[in-house]
Amino acid sequence: MESVISEHIEITLGVCGGKPRIAGHRIRVQDIVIWHERLGLSPDEIVSQYPSITLADVYAALAYYHDHLEEIRQQILEDEEFAKQLQAQTPSLLLQKLDNRDV
Repeated sequence: MESVISEHIEITLGVCGGKPRIAGHRIRVQDIVIWHERLGLSPDEIVSQYPSITLADVYAALAYYHDHLEEIRQQILEDEEFAKQLQAQTPSLLLQKLDNRDV
């Protein structure tokens, strides 16, 4: 099974932060996991939205995820925390405009 997954999943330093991704693409395993588990997309729906990847790529990503659950979950958590930090440091331009409207 590992050899099948390695045909579809690769890790390259400097590409996507060195995170596991679909071979030849910048779609990370964690992206597939989020689309499938959190957004409820089926593997077929993911492929229909990203036709450059195959159904085998999606299933390999999900298999890789289940083989590396804690690692991938930790990566997702770290990315969410990073996004929250950026959001807290970057004021909303829309909110600024709305606040200035009242002046």
